[in-house]
Amino acid sequence: MIVWLNGTHGAGKTTTSALVQQLIPDSRVFDAEKVGETLMDITPGLPETDNFQHWPPWRPLVVETARRVLDYAGGTLVMPMTVLVEKYWREISAGLAQHAIPVRHFVLHADQDTLRGRIEGDTVMGPSAFRLAYLEPYAEAARTWLHKEAEVIDTTHLTAPQAAQQVAASLGS
Repeated sequence: MIVWLNGTHGAGKTTTSALVQQLIPDSRVFDAEKVGETLMDITPGLPETDNFQHWPPWRPLVVETARRVLDYAGGTLVMPMTVLVEKYWREISAGLAQHAIPVRHFVLHADQDTLRGRIEGDTVMGPSAFRLAYLEPYAEAARTWLHKEAEVIDTTHLTAPQAAQQVAASLGS
């Protein structure tokens, strides 16, 4: 099974995923961003884009990597990854379904002011214009499709351990 933690930057996906992994027996964290980083390392580079998710190979490579890891190791993959383009989510979820891999899709949500404050106050990565630029696309995705496709956990007033507990409780872990 895959536990997909979606949401925009600052929602708590990375921190929460590590905590969810500790609560679910036989689970591992797989950050699909690493697939994008691999594509970014190709030289000469692939066509210019502002987001590796726009490269057509990224989505099937995420599906194939997840499938292969699950075939090899079994258990559950906890995947913290922002996907705000509905077409991309449909492609990934359909690809996983073709391999009979069940997906529990969660969105870690926080209000815009909270997200902005978390991004601007990030002491690890520092403030990031790139991350801030995704606040409005996230809000649009949340309004139009994303929140209908997933179980929403509002992290505005939750700690990461509390959010992880909610995910695990929803899974029955």
